[in-house]
Amino acid sequence: MRLFVGLDLPWEIRSELTKLRTSLPGARWVAEESLHLTLRFIGEVTPNQAEDIDVALHNLRGKKFPLTLTGLGTLSRSGREISLWAGVERSAALEHLQAKVETALQRAGLPPERRRFVPHVTLARLDSLVDSRLAAYVQANNLFRSSTVEIDHVTLFSSLLGKEAAVYTAEVAYPLA
Repeated sequence: MRLFVGLDLPWEIRSELTKLRTSLPGARWVAEESLHLTLRFIGEVTPNQAEDIDVALHNLRGKKFPLTLTGLGTLSRSGREISLWAGVERSAALEHLQAKVETALQRAGLPPERRRFVPHVTLARLDSLVDSRLAAYVQANNLFRSSTVEIDHVTLFSSLLGKEAAVYTAEVAYPLA
């Protein structure tokens, strides 16, 4: 089973994000129902590890907080843009929650995450996209700002890799006080 912990975005935000879609050559847009914010990728686990992760996340304590998405950007690898994302307005509450999730998962026996947490929502995977079109698109939409929503739970997702795209399933929601 392949798992990750994230924020299951409210439909209001998902709807705003899908309005950003356009005919951008080489962009494979993430399905509206799959839009989320990853707090911690876990990867493949055994059923016993999944149980330990569930127990650790059930013991997670955190407060509800406001979340606003803002701006667009791209992720590059080896000098080539590979994804288009919406950024997240700086939030101490989100960073604190992510740190608590990381601590809980380490207590459940997972190794520490080596990558720095950079909150974002992936909007599209990029294939052979012409740079000037992508740059123009990001520039035209870089003032994007979503509605502010209250985040009141963290979700454990499973991920099934498919030919076209991964399918994400919300397995368990853990409420925030």
